[in-house]
Amino acid sequence: MALAVVRAGTPAPGQPANGKVDEVADTAMTLRTIARNVRAARVRAALSQEELSRRSQVSKGTLVALENMQGNPSLATLVRLADALGLAVSALLRGAPRQPVRVISAEAAPPLWTGGQGGEARLLLTTPTSAPVEVWRWRLQPDEEYTSQAHQAGVVETVSVTAGRMTLIVDGTEHPVRAGQSAIFHGDAPHSYRGAGTGACSLIMTVHLPPGPASPA
Repeated sequence: MALAVVRAGTPAPGQPANGKVDEVADTAMTLRTIARNVRAARVRAALSQEELSRRSQVSKGTLVALENMQGNPSLATLVRLADALGLAVSALLRGAPRQPVRVISAEAAPPLWTGGQGGEARLLLTTPTSAPVEVWRWRLQPDEEYTSQAHQAGVVETVSVTAGRMTLIVDGTEHPVRAGQSAIFHGDAPHSYRGAGTGACSLIMTVHLPPGPASPA
């Protein structure tokens, strides 16, 4: 499956203020896959479009357009829908059946977010378990920042910096993290990742999702 590719843009009304909007490139295959998975997950959860819109804080118009393979959903929109459905983001992007063993190249995973200064985030893999774990590779340039909404209760994130320095901001408090250091925190509070220092920061982030009825088995 051709996964979503994201580019920076201008924030739309009601979207988190990241300073940029990360829009998923509207390839027909990607939109078809996302539309099918969102609709199927919504039906499995016995949610109307109105109720999913309320729970996810995604407008009904955006949701209707998405399920009809229209529009250009941002990463923030996909995160909100995944949280409301109890899914990993990758579950909305998954097309091909899972293989017994998957070897994944970072370069083969298209960026789901790109910053205005060349930073990017790539979702490398998600464990096919009842409590999924997402593994992301991030690169942030100095002062480049990505802001995330608070996730559902029970989500835990880790960041491990492999090169450079970053500032992790959780619920308004800044925490410097440098190469060789890791941090763990609860993701149910607003949080941001910001590049620090004079060079690029590389890090591996994991998102540990709680088990739920809609989680992949």
